[in-house]
Amino acid sequence: MTSVAVIGTRLPGLRPAPMTRSSLAVVGLAGALGLTACGAPVPSAAPGTLVVAGYGGSYEEAFKQSVIPDFEKTCGCEVSYIAGSSTDTVAKLKAQQNAPQIDVALIDDGVQNQAVQAGLLAKLDLKTVTNLPNVIDIARLPDDVGVGFSLNATGIAYNTDYFKKNGLAAPKRLADLADPKLKGKLVMPSITQTYGLGALLIAAKVGGGSESAIDPGFAGVKKVAANAVTFDTTADVSNYFLQGQAVATVWGNSRVQLLAKKGFPIAFVYPEEGALPLIATVNVVNKAPHAGLGQKFVNTLLDPAAQKLMAEVNFNGPTVKGVTLDPALAERVVGQEHAGELRKLDWPTINKNRSAWTDRWNKEIETS
Repeated sequence: MTSVAVIGTRLPGLRPAPMTRSSLAVVGLAGALGLTACGAPVPSAAPGTLVVAGYGGSYEEAFKQSVIPDFEKTCGCEVSYIAGSSTDTVAKLKAQQNAPQIDVALIDDGVQNQAVQAGLLAKLDLKTVTNLPNVIDIARLPDDVGVGFSLNATGIAYNTDYFKKNGLAAPKRLADLADPKLKGKLVMPSITQTYGLGALLIAAKVGGGSESAIDPGFAGVKKVAANAVTFDTTADVSNYFLQGQAVATVWGNSRVQLLAKKGFPIAFVYPEEGALPLIATVNVVNKAPHAGLGQKFVNTLLDPAAQKLMAEVNFNGPTVKGVTLDPALAERVVGQEHAGELRKLDWPTINKNRSAWTDRWNKEIETS
């Protein structure tokens, strides 16, 4: 078997996580995890390279510690990982629609809805994806075109040491990030990625608006954005925290926990306005070159052993029933018991207006 080809650039300041008990457990579970999903290596898989497009930064590093090595070993294949935001990945899928080069896409649920509408994704094969019936309701997608493989939440992240040393109270609401004392110390996610959209939707609710009445959202975000040192489009703001350029942002729980795992003083807050659900989905691309192998990869991500590993390595909340986590770990992931507490979003309305919102954001927020 040849070595893994990884496409994408490692962000400076982010070193591979050290080998811990959980990461060492990855190697030990190779047989059980991979054989469940793939069976013995098959000749047809060996010549091909499964191309997976997914999240970058710390998420990419953690993901490559868990399922990918085991999948390669048990399936006798090679995995090439293309790092990028969900919108970047879907843009690639659209550009390659007539001749796909990507087999599997890991994308956020809202952007996934756009990809479905554009006919870019294939229906899952129940004969191959045998773990699908065990997925919780919130992660099952219409017509089984893709499936949610991790449960997460969008909320507020802040540097606990900085806030304590400067006498600042821990943020409880999005509006707290508009505090003048945070001027030039906030990294604001761009609307081109999920966390920026989340900030807009949280602000809309606070102002009495909704997905169908977004004006209050722009008014609220504009106040917060006044403190921004930059607008991030990568969905990974670890470096801004590590280098001291930023002390707060709107971010996802799993990414916060990954940075905290490295010893950085950071905490995640479920805002009083309500945290937003963030479901990472795994999808087989329509007319993918290695569709059969892609279906097996999806099944691997839904295997209980893989679900537990992803929680241990990158703090993904399991979407498969019956996955038991250690109590300390369970407190740090978004558990299935919290699924009903997360605010459900109207993705058809959001996606219908997202292009217009992006244009408006560029004019009113990032250029103001």
